[in-house]
Amino acid sequence: MDFGDEPEGSDSQRQRKRYHRHTPRQIQQLEAMFKECPHPDENQRAALSRELGLEPRQIKFWFQNRRTQMKAQHERADNCFLRAENDKIRCENITMREALKNVICPSCGGPPVDEDFFDEQKLRMENARLKEELDRVSSITSKYLGRPFTQMPPVPTMSVSSLDLSVGGMGSLGGPSLDLDLLSGCSSGLPYQVPAPVTEMERPMMVDMAARAMDELIRLAQAGEQIWVKGVPGDAREVLDVGTYDSLFAKPGAAFRPPDINVEASRDSGLVFMSAVALVDVFMDTNKWMEFFPGIVSKAQTVDVLVNGLGGRSESLIMMYEELHIMTPVVPTRELSFLRYCKQIEQGLWAVADVSLEGQRDAHYGVPSRSRRMPSGCLIADMSNGYSKVTWVEHMEIEQMLPINVLYRNLVLSGAAFGAHRWLAALQRACERFASVATLGVPHHDVAGVTPEGKRSMTKLSQRMVSSFCASLSSSPLQRWTLLSGTTDVSVRVSTHRSTDSGQPNGVVLSAATSIWLPVPGDHVFAFVRDENARSQWDVLSHGNQVQEVSRIPNGSNPGNCISLLRGLNANQNSMLILQESCTDASGALVVYSPIDIPAANVVMSGEDPSGIPLLPSGFAILPGSGAGASSSAVVPPPGCVVTVAFQILVSNLPSSRLNAESVATVNSLIGTTVQQIKAALNCAGH
Repeated sequence: MDFGDEPEGSDSQRQRKRYHRHTPRQIQQLEAMFKECPHPDENQRAALSRELGLEPRQIKFWFQNRRTQMKAQHERADNCFLRAENDKIRCENITMREALKNVICPSCGGPPVDEDFFDEQKLRMENARLKEELDRVSSITSKYLGRPFTQMPPVPTMSVSSLDLSVGGMGSLGGPSLDLDLLSGCSSGLPYQVPAPVTEMERPMMVDMAARAMDELIRLAQAGEQIWVKGVPGDAREVLDVGTYDSLFAKPGAAFRPPDINVEASRDSGLVFMSAVALVDVFMDTNKWMEFFPGIVSKAQTVDVLVNGLGGRSESLIMMYEELHIMTPVVPTRELSFLRYCKQIEQGLWAVADVSLEGQRDAHYGVPSRSRRMPSGCLIADMSNGYSKVTWVEHMEIEQMLPINVLYRNLVLSGAAFGAHRWLAALQRACERFASVATLGVPHHDVAGVTPEGKRSMTKLSQRMVSSFCASLSSSPLQRWTLLSGTTDVSVRVSTHRSTDSGQPNGVVLSAATSIWLPVPGDHVFAFVRDENARSQWDVLSHGNQVQEVSRIPNGSNPGNCISLLRGLNANQNSMLILQESCTDASGALVVYSPIDIPAANVVMSGEDPSGIPLLPSGFAILPGSGAGASSSAVVPPPGCVVTVAFQILVSNLPSSRLNAESVATVNSLIGTTVQQIKAALNCAGH
C-alpha cells in the first residue's frame, strides 16, 4: 500500500504523528530548565515552546515524564538504603544467634536463661517490620520500573546454594542444560550507589573537609614514635597508637568506638622509581590508578571535579569512588566514596590526601555510615634522580558485619590486607614495570627475535591480561559467586558474566576459583607455578607435555618479574601459544596466563595494536598467610601462604546462552585436579 495515498487525518497518519524524538539541543535545554524549575507554569512552557519549536503540550508531557523518572530514582535510592538496613539487621541476628550458642551461665556453668541474655522475639518482630517496609518500597519501585523488583538474596552465611545442581552425585550431568541464573547482570546482590556530584551548597563544606584532612595527613606522615609504634617484633612496619591519636586528633566525644569497629592504620615509606609529578598524575587519574593497582583496586571512577588545579595537580580536589579487593571470591570488596585533594607543599614536595565523605550524605547513598577512610594519603618528595621518596599513611575505621573467611582473617584483621605496606609495595612494583617499558629498545636475548615495537605491544597486551584477571576475582555485590557442592576436596566458587567487549571472546564466560592454604613459603609456590619447565606437573590442559619459552621480556629487577610467550611441544597443539606474566613484590605475587593463537601472536610481535585480541586469563594469586585454621590440630601452625587458583572458560559464543551443568562440572574438576597436582609436587598433599 502506498502511504502517500492515505487520506488526510487517517488513523495511520495520526499514529505516526504521536512519536517525536527530541533533538540533543532540545533535551539539553529542557534538562537545564528542569534543574531550575521542575514545575514550569503556562508562561514558562510557552516560552520554551517558542524557543525550542515544540508544542506546549509536548513541553508539558516532557516535564511530567521527567518528574516521574526522578521520583523513580529517589524510590530506588531509598529502597537500596532500606535493603542495606534490612541486611544489616539480619546479619546481626545471625551473629547474635551464633554467640548465644557459646554463652554459659556464670553461676552454674549451664545454658543461659533466654530472657536474661537474648530477646529473640524482639528480633523476629523487628525483622518482620523491616520486611513489610521493604515489600512496600519494592512494590512502589516495581510500578515505576515496569517489572517485578528482585529483593535481597539470603545472607551468604546461611549457606543455601543458589545452584540447584547434583554435581556432587553426578546425577544431572547427562541431562539437558540447566537454567542457572548466575549471570552478573541478573544478580540480585545489593549494588553500591555511586554518589551524585557535589551540589553548590555542599562545595564549601567539602573544600573545608579536604583542607583539614590535608593538615592531618601531613602531621601523621611527619609524626614520630609518640603516635606510630612498631607492629609485630622483627617487623619494620608502623601501626597507629589509637589512644594517642584520639587524644591529638579526635573531636570531643568522637573518640568512642563501638566494639564492632576495627581501626586499621599503618604507615610505610620507601623509594619509588618515578618522578613526583608523574606520581601525582597517577593519583589524580582514576584510569591510571586502576592500572597501577589492579590487585587492590578493582574499580575506580571520578564522580566529580570540585577544583581543577594547575595542570590538574596542585590544589586539585576531586570526589572519587573505588572498590578495594583481595583477589579471592571469599572476601567481600570494600566500597568507598571519598575526597582526594592534591597540593604542592613546596618545590619538589607534594601531598595527596584522602578522606571519606561525612554525615548523612554518605548514609543516603548506601555507604555503611560507620565504615570510612580517615585522613590518609601520601607525602611525595622528589629525589631529582628519577626516584621519589613516598611516605604512605593508610587509616580506616571498618565496621565488621560478616565473619571473615578463616584463610584471610589474620590478613584482614591485622590491617595488612589494605595497609600502607601493601599499597607501597604495589606502587614500587608498578613503577618498576612502567620504567621497564621505556627501556624496551635495549636489546635483550630473545629466542624469537621480537622487535622493540613487538615487546611494547606484548607488554600492553599483558597489562590488559593482568588487569582483567584481577577484576575477574572481584567479590563486589554485582559479581555474585556461588559455592559448588562438588566431589573435590576444595571449595570451588563460580560466577558468570556476558562478555561483549573486544577484550574477551564474545559470549558467556564462566569464572571459577578456590582459595587454599599451603604450608610452603609464598616465594617457593611462585617460583614453581611460573617455571615453564615445571608447568606439565600442574597444568591439566598441557596433558603432561613440556612447554618451551620462545620469548621473554624482563620488567623488573627480580628475575621472576617478566612476560613470557610459551609454546607447547605437543604436535597436536602447535596452533596455540600461552602469554604469561609473573610478578612478585613484598606483599604477594601473581602468575597470570592466557592462550592466544598464532595469528594473534604474530600481530603482537609485529608491534601492531593488540587491543582487539580477545583474552581469557587464568592464574594464581599468592598472598602471605599464617595458616590459621588450615590445620586445627596444630598448636603453632607452620608459615605458609594463601593461594587463589582461578580459571575462566567460554561457555558459549552466544551472549544469550545459559550455563549448563557440564561446564560447571568441567571447571570444578579442572580446579580440583590442579590443586591436587600442585600439592603433590610441593609435598603438601595432606593439607
